[in-house]
Amino acid sequence: MKKLNSFWIKATIKNKISLFIGTVLLTIVVAIVFDAFLIRLFVIDINEIMEDNSNGGQIIISLDEEKASFNKYIDNKSEDNLNELMKALDNTSKAIDKVPLDYNYLGEDRYAQLFSLKTTYGVYRQYMDELLNGDLLKDEYVSKLYSIYNMQDYMVSYSRRFVDFTLKEGNAKYKELIPKVLAIPVLALAISAFFFVVVVEISRRMNKDITEPVLTLADASRRIAINDFYIDDVVVKNEDEIGELVHAFNKMKYATGEYIDALEKRREALDRLHAKEVETLEVEKQLDAMNLELLKNQINPHFLFNTLNVIGGMANLEGADTTEEMIKALSSLFRYNLKTQGKEVLLSKELQVSENYMYLQKMRFGDRVKYIVKCTVDADDVFVPTFTLQPLIENCIIHGIAPKMEGGCVLVEISKKEENLFISVVDTGVGMSHETLDKLVRSLEQKDSASMGIGMGNIYRRIKAMYKTASMVVESKEGVGTSVEIELPYINSDTYYKENSNVQGIDSR
Repeated sequence: MKKLNSFWIKATIKNKISLFIGTVLLTIVVAIVFDAFLIRLFVIDINEIMEDNSNGGQIIISLDEEKASFNKYIDNKSEDNLNELMKALDNTSKAIDKVPLDYNYLGEDRYAQLFSLKTTYGVYRQYMDELLNGDLLKDEYVSKLYSIYNMQDYMVSYSRRFVDFTLKEGNAKYKELIPKVLAIPVLALAISAFFFVVVVEISRRMNKDITEPVLTLADASRRIAINDFYIDDVVVKNEDEIGELVHAFNKMKYATGEYIDALEKRREALDRLHAKEVETLEVEKQLDAMNLELLKNQINPHFLFNTLNVIGGMANLEGADTTEEMIKALSSLFRYNLKTQGKEVLLSKELQVSENYMYLQKMRFGDRVKYIVKCTVDADDVFVPTFTLQPLIENCIIHGIAPKMEGGCVLVEISKKEENLFISVVDTGVGMSHETLDKLVRSLEQKDSASMGIGMGNIYRRIKAMYKTASMVVESKEGVGTSVEIELPYINSDTYYKENSNVQGIDSR
């Protein structure tokens, strides 16, 4: 006790107040922790057990109802029985999907049963759809029917074992909670009583040791309140914390000027920091321009362009019409690559370049590749970023359609909604898995060029840098295809030339 008194007497006012506030806050935090623990114990944990049991029971009920509806439909294939069966199938799917297939949450036993149930149910639904479709021969129909009966028995067995494991784990959890339920109220009462005594004692000591000295300081403050900063220093006889406070108050008068100087220096530092940020932004813009040049100059366009013109002339002389057309298309691509310097170009030029590219791909893949363009805007009156369509179409061919034996179709749709231009590039290729799509989307959001590739990554960075409202949405499904939708501000010729009236050398060809 003597050590505590000595500590209290030597402690500063700040430490005393901090001790008081800390004790009160600690009391509140302890109360909150106990409340949270009780909520978790009685609401979350117990409710989790009940919900797990309910979900398992619902699966069994749904399977039983589905089995009964199926037998009823087999006996009488009426429209009402079919509707009842479809409703039962939907209820079973919802009941099974409601339980997440999470190994960490379910554990080994429940996970194994649920995995078997979900796997079997997927095959079961496929057989059910084939049976209900009515296109099976008699022997196939009978085989499918007995397979469905067997799978129903398997699914009921899996679901019952799943419920048994769930009940067993729930009972074990509930037994673990019982000692906590008994111990928490006693512990909470003891801790609450302890903190109550501490808070009351600290409050009494603060009232005795701080209030009277503060009143003396307040009286001195009122005497100097009507004067400026150059009044005589305040003098008190106290040599404790109050004396230090008065001394600091006197020093504060002289520190005001220095404080203003410090604020000015801080402002100058912020200005320098802002200038540095502007410089960094300019460097990023230059880097984007370099990336665009990298995309445009992956090969030497001068050499190839001149060489293709010579080959095209020879093909014309030799009467090789198809070869001449292919060379003209490829030459047009390189001419566009070589001549186009602006950041924006007419949509019609982008469509023409894409048409030339697809002509070459059709000559390569033949009937395996189809190309469709649906444009509801005036392509000769709207401007888009350069090198936007062809890289996306190239991705469709290389990554989507080329790996697919039967080939596919590339669909380009361009439309205007309100003041925005929507460009959609869709292919019916191999598509992407959910994991690959997630990785691509994260790469776009994080601007990770290594993961998203130079083509799509360059387009995404350029449109985001050029337009604040621009966006790119990528969707894909494995085995179905991939779609990329770009949203840009609608810029017609009048708007474009008005914004670029001071820019020389506009590419209008």
